[in-house]
Amino acid sequence: MDGISREEHNEFAKRMDESLKRTNARVRDLEKVTEQISNLTSSVKQLATSVESMAQSQSQQSAKLEELENRDGEMWRQAVGYVVTCIIGIVVGFVFKQIGM
Repeated sequence: MDGISREEHNEFAKRMDESLKRTNARVRDLEKVTEQISNLTSSVKQLATSVESMAQSQSQQSAKLEELENRDGEMWRQAVGYVVTCIIGIVVGFVFKQIGM
């Protein structure tokens, strides 16, 4: 059985140590990236919650604005109706006066 020399063994051990160091460095980098992704995921969840809340608030404000716009339009239509009724009353009164009633 052929054995390996001490020098070959030391060279092999040195290469294994270097490989282990590189692997450990990659694992640390991956752990950092994983932590960053986790933080990003948490931030995205918070952002989604905020956007959902803003959308609900905007929907409520939109409904209130529409109600205010309709109320002003309704009041305007009612005022115009009163003016038209008054004008019709004046015209009818004038016609009756002209014909002697």
